[in-house]
Amino acid sequence: MKNFAGLLLFICFTFFQLNAQALDLPSIELPMRDYAEIEIPAGTFIPVMNTQEISTEHCQEGYKVKFICTNDLFLYDTKIIPEETVFYGYIEQIHEPVVGTNASMKIRINKLVLQDGYELPIKGYIYTTSDNIIGGGISEPLTYRKMPQYSQRAKGKATIQIRPSMERKMGTHTTVATGANLIIILTSPAYITHTLTN
Repeated sequence: MKNFAGLLLFICFTFFQLNAQALDLPSIELPMRDYAEIEIPAGTFIPVMNTQEISTEHCQEGYKVKFICTNDLFLYDTKIIPEETVFYGYIEQIHEPVVGTNASMKIRINKLVLQDGYELPIKGYIYTTSDNIIGGGISEPLTYRKMPQYSQRAKGKATIQIRPSMERKMGTHTTVATGANLIIILTSPAYITHTLTN
């Protein structure tokens, strides 16, 4: 019993001595880098290149896509998105071809990955002038009609013009070729808190 009490007393004395030494240590503060996030505003254009063929014929909604930045993007003197940054996204919407209209799709961009592996969520689309919809134009005319065109200068003579009919063919599928140069437009601000240093 005396041995147990002596051992317990030794353990308590050692514990209190270690705690007293720990309390005497000076506090060490590591210098932190003064770094504020950089805001890339909504509406910013980012030039990219497509890495694989994307087609409404073979792809479904949700199909994952990948693009590579073709130029350095600067904000003032800071390079915020370097060339060869990878952008990931997916096909958000597909409309199949119908009579009179070609197929169309909308591609959403949701992430960028810098060359050192740092990932950042973003919100954007592959840009087009028609509300970011790729394809969807009017299909080819079904037939062409020959129509005489009379001129007042050449009295009595007519020239034949070929005019498309009002009827249209079945629409075709829309494809974005591998290596196509495209533009991403940011739909909300992106906040960069990490930049690459050479």
